[in-house]
Amino acid sequence: MYWVALVVGKYHVSLMRSLSGPASTRSSHAPFDVKLSHDTDHWTVFKGLVPFVWPKGRADLRRNVVLAVIVLVLAKLVTIAVPIIFKEVTDVLTGDATGKSALSAMSLAIGASGLILGYATLRVLMMALNQIRDVLFTRVGQNAVRQLNNRTFRHLHRLSLRFHLERRTGGLSRVIERAARGVELILRMGVLQMVPTALELVLVCGLLTFYFDWTYAAIIALTVAAYMAFTFKASEWRIAIRREMNDSDNEATTKAVDSLLNFETVKYFGNEELETKRFDSAMARYEKAAIKTYYSLGVLNSGQALIFTIGMGLVMWMTAVGVMAGTNTIGDFVMLNTMMIQLYMPLNFLGTVYREIKQALVDLETMFGLLKESPEIADKLGAQPLQVADGSIRFDDVSFFYDQERQILRDVSFDVPAGQMVAIVGPSGAGKSTISRILFRFYDIASGSVTIDGQNIRDVTQQSLRAAIGVVPQDTVLFNDTIYYNILYGRPDATKAEVEAASRLAQIDHFIEILPEGYNTMVGERGLKLSGGEKQRVAIARTILKGPPILMLDEATSALDSHTEKEIQDALDLVAKDRTTLVIAHRLSTIVHADKILVLDKGKIAETGTHGELISKDGLYASLWNRQRQAEKAREELASALEEAERSGALPAGDRKLLD
Repeated sequence: MYWVALVVGKYHVSLMRSLSGPASTRSSHAPFDVKLSHDTDHWTVFKGLVPFVWPKGRADLRRNVVLAVIVLVLAKLVTIAVPIIFKEVTDVLTGDATGKSALSAMSLAIGASGLILGYATLRVLMMALNQIRDVLFTRVGQNAVRQLNNRTFRHLHRLSLRFHLERRTGGLSRVIERAARGVELILRMGVLQMVPTALELVLVCGLLTFYFDWTYAAIIALTVAAYMAFTFKASEWRIAIRREMNDSDNEATTKAVDSLLNFETVKYFGNEELETKRFDSAMARYEKAAIKTYYSLGVLNSGQALIFTIGMGLVMWMTAVGVMAGTNTIGDFVMLNTMMIQLYMPLNFLGTVYREIKQALVDLETMFGLLKESPEIADKLGAQPLQVADGSIRFDDVSFFYDQERQILRDVSFDVPAGQMVAIVGPSGAGKSTISRILFRFYDIASGSVTIDGQNIRDVTQQSLRAAIGVVPQDTVLFNDTIYYNILYGRPDATKAEVEAASRLAQIDHFIEILPEGYNTMVGERGLKLSGGEKQRVAIARTILKGPPILMLDEATSALDSHTEKEIQDALDLVAKDRTTLVIAHRLSTIVHADKILVLDKGKIAETGTHGELISKDGLYASLWNRQRQAEKAREELASALEEAERSGALPAGDRKLLD
């Protein structure tokens, strides 16, 4: 592995730049903005792979590595023996074998037959040993791919919400896909191809010195050196083209995924042609880079063939001269030719291996950049699990900003007493949803403190904090799996009876029962096969199953029609009973019964009180309430007019759904 790292890692590969984020955060949390230095680039990759090739606690895999190396050496010894046997057969048949004149025809036939049988046996053994070597190392390589993928996947879940809000799903998935393929390629080709080829080159030079003289070995060594230098130089040229291909591939995939995820929006605006043009522009860039790649490949292959042919032709000419002078036999000439052809095959493949490894390094750069990215939010050393007794929440002089030039919360203080419901309302952009993200500790605050039962959430483990809080978000996103799986996600170890009980409390059990496949019904990508109300009920059932002492309702009914909102609100009231509940509200009609209402405006609490108290103050809350009441009244009047139009026949029956 050291030889592989020394040869391949000699050349620097810069880390691809990708997304950029807010100026205030990218300095220390810039996974795609960090460039590996010239001195650490190759070691970052190879040192990172060593623990996966030689895994701790896996004696079986380490044994496979040792056996694979032993078999590798045996295979190369057999490979070198093949042309020697071929030489002996040739010398016997051409009359150059020592003592041949003293041999009878029968002895000669037996000797030649034995040598031919030995030659055939060695060729079969050579192939068998190579296959055994590959089989032994396959377990190691595949385990390395699995473990590195798991490590990357786990690490991505540890990274901050800010990172994932800034990422491009399509581009990131392609990076991980190519990197996983690159890991296997580096391990398989680096260990099973480059190391054996280096060993074979050493053995060939030794045999040439033994059978001929040092000039033969020197010529072959110089030929291989020139071959590899040309290969490395040309490959570096091709790496830039490969990077351009990767960038355009990422761009095309990102645009395709983004467009398909927003399929309905594309249809709403009739912009299929626009999306096709955007995708085609990225593919055109990819096409141009692909043409350059094949052009450069032709140059590389031609140069490699020319260099090796010159070296091989020179030593064969020297041997032919020796044959004519009587200092060499025909067998020597055949052996040299066979040996050079055997060397050329892996050496020619070595050029491909080097190019592929360098390209794999490009693909691995971003993955290792991801693994080096430190989570923005991390448990402090010695953090203890959150101990929830009552579930009271306190925000004390909390200030927060996503960007230093744009502060979101300013010295916000409030309490949510145990078992009570506190609602937060305010204009759009006031910072309501930010409060929920702070409570979950998706972000750390700039100043102040947030406590639950007197425990600062920065001092407890994130896992225990989030386990204590249940959330029903405004936009419920479900896994592309069954309804049962999505409800069970609230508590994966729950029984089927508990899942069904949660469904009844969420008032979704009747809907599930009428479905042909019941709980086994697939919900589709992001739950698109379900209506908004049905998805919200699944989210409520999931939260009921989780059974948290603290509940967060983040505008859970704002996107629903009035009828569905009433049904969902009833279910939410049932869930919130006897729980400390923080409600982020858009429709004020849903929180009139809250124990306390906080009115947030421009990052500060402008008003507090019950619904009645705030109405009597005739302030911001009263203004918001009156505007919503006017909008609801206008809606009711429109509904009445549509109903009258239906009765009179001026409007087809059923078109009142336009109101929703």
